[in-house]
Formats: sequence, C-alpha cells, structure tokens
Amino acid sequence: MSIVQSDAFADPVMGEPFLLTPGPLTTAYSVKQAMLRDWGSWDGDFRAMTRSMCEQLVALAGDTKGEFTCVPMQGSGSFCVEALLGSFVPRDGKVLVLANGAYGLRAAETMRYLGRAFTLIDKGDYMPPRSDEVAAALDADPAITHVIAIHCETSSGILNPIAEISEATYARGRKLLVDSMSAFGAIDLDVNTIRYEAMVSSANKCIEGVPGFGFVIARTSELEACKGNSHSLVLDVHAQWANMVKTGQWRYTPPTHVVAAFLEALRIHAAEGGVAGRGARYARNRDVMVGGMRELGFETLLKDRWLSPIIVTFFCPAHPNFVFTDFYELMKQKGFIIYPGKLTVVESFRVGCIGRMDEHIMHRVVDAAAQSLAEMGVDTAAPPAAAIAERARLAA
Repeated sequence: MSIVQSDAFADPVMGEPFLLTPGPLTTAYSVKQAMLRDWGSWDGDFRAMTRSMCEQLVALAGDTKGEFTCVPMQGSGSFCVEALLGSFVPRDGKVLVLANGAYGLRAAETMRYLGRAFTLIDKGDYMPPRSDEVAAALDADPAITHVIAIHCETSSGILNPIAEISEATYARGRKLLVDSMSAFGAIDLDVNTIRYEAMVSSANKCIEGVPGFGFVIARTSELEACKGNSHSLVLDVHAQWANMVKTGQWRYTPPTHVVAAFLEALRIHAAEGGVAGRGARYARNRDVMVGGMRELGFETLLKDRWLSPIIVTFFCPAHPNFVFTDFYELMKQKGFIIYPGKLTVVESFRVGCIGRMDEHIMHRVVDAAAQSLAEMGVDTAAPPAAAIAERARLAA
C-alpha cells in the first residue's frame, strides 16, 4: 500500500477516504506513524511528553502570565464536557446553558444528569445566542453562577459570538465556561482578549490528532477552588490536575499512543502558522466548497455571517430522485465520507472543512457531488421551498 508524505494534502493512504466530518478527521501520515511505538504510562519519557503537550496547549490559548493550566482527560469530547461542568460548577451553583443545536442541548442534559440547577436558552438551529439575551437572563435570575457556551455548534455549523457572550457574562459578575470542542486550534480563543474561567476541547478536532482524550484549559485559581465539586471519581478535573502536579502522571491509564500522535499534530500545527494559519486554511476550504456546492443548487442552512470554517450544513435537495443514503454511498465511492444532518425540522447533511485537506481537495469534493447527483438522476440540488421558508421565518 503506497503512502504520501506527511505534509502533503493528498490521500494519506492510497484508497483511504477523506473524512469530511467534525472529527474524527483525516490526519497526516506522520500523525498515524507516531503511534507505532509503545510507551510506558509511568515512564519519565512519557511524563515529559504530557508536560510538553500541556505547555503547548496553554501557549495556544495565549497565556503569557502563567495564570492558566492544562489538564488532559481520558475519553471522548462529551466525557470532557461532563468533567468540565461537574468540576467547575459547585453543587449549589446554577448554569445558564446557551444552546442552538445538539451540543448545547447535550450540555443541558448533562446538567440534568448531574442533578444541578440550570436554565436554558434554546435558539433552535439557525441563530446564535446574543449578548442581550444573556444579559436579560442573568439579570432575571441572581442564582445563576456560570454560563456555558458552545464555541462552534457543529450540528448546524454555526460559529457563536463568544466574545460578546463573555462581556455580558462578566459585566454581571458571573463566570463563563466554553465548549470549544470543534473550534480550538483554528478559531481564536485568546485568554487576553476573551475572558473565561475554563474551556474544553479534544485531540481529534482542529489540531488534527486522533480520538482518545480531551483537555481542559482553566484559570489555575479556578482549578484550586473546584476541589470536591465533582460528582465522579474518574471525571474529576481537580483530582486529575492535583495528581499530575504531584507525580507528572495521569491518574488512570492514559491513551499513550494518542498523546504521541497529538504531539506530532501540534508540531504540524505550529509549522502551519498556529491558530491563524490553521483557521485560514479551513476558511479557504469552506469558501471553495460552499461556492461550488451553491453552483450545483445546494443551499446552506445558515447565512454567510454565521458560517463557521469547521463544518457546513446543507439542505437536502427537493428532487424526488435524491436519497441521502444513496448520495452518501456515491460520495464514499469517490473517496469522501460526509456527515448526516442533525436538524429536527428539515432534511439536511453536513460537509466538514477540517482535517488534512486543502482547497484543491475541496474542488474534488464538489466534482464528486456533481457526479453523484448525475448518477442519481438529480438535475438540480435546490432544496424544498418549505425549507427556505422555514429558514427565513426562524432566522428573522
């Protein structure tokens, strides 16, 4: 099986499809290659790897004053979001959950499982929560101690205005937690310009590692204060941090190979120009792909103002010959795995812009979509009129 160089934007392994998803995503060959060695979780070399990883992540967040700490946590992104909420929200605290898609609603469901107080602003699929709504909710309920916001809501692809949400939160003396699962590493979340107490992200998103752990980047003073908050033994961020400070080790078996892969992904990320460079490539990917798909007649769920460079949601065509499962399989045969939609009102699908791909690959994506439509006998990808009307009504 032939391979290409790690930094080339081409098929990482011949015959392997590109993952046009919000993560897991297509990784560089050198990231895969980094997992070919075994590491002892207690060994000094691996402890040094963990330390280096955490230092690089804090630097990516922009901390130059030594006020923030990175705590890696085993598990998928949702594990880490639950760890964040369970550790940083006191048991007698109350959270304002800002939702405009599945992941905001999942945060609310997590609070329900934790048995902790919360209130929900649900904006649906089309629009972001805005600062005036946050301010009004906080003014109306003095019991609210924290706000949780989703940086990029990948069920729709919307990029939420974290800066203005932060301003509204701290103007009223509350604390902000950020789920930047699908944005950190490509969208700026600099602690010097956007205030928050803690954020959470994952290895297999914009830094282009592989699944297996997430990480919390938190103000150290907040970490110190959250001792005893957690509902869980294994999801206790404070306990994980305290053990790492004491021993340099993860409390329980770490995903050693995933950490090694992530360090290589961080090297490539830095070589590309860090957050700015990675974000610029993803934005070019989005612009090329969206422009080409619109020429075929596809319509995006969101207005351009809210389109993230992470993933884009399209309405399914109204044409009677269009069946998403068939379209999916045809795209896969051509080397591209797309993502089903997660909207509740209309039929949709999603195309990711992240991973080891550039604009030339995205031109190929559009060509594959055109060929797939032709093979299905679909001569226009225009969506149902009802979908456009619903978008206009809900986005008004």
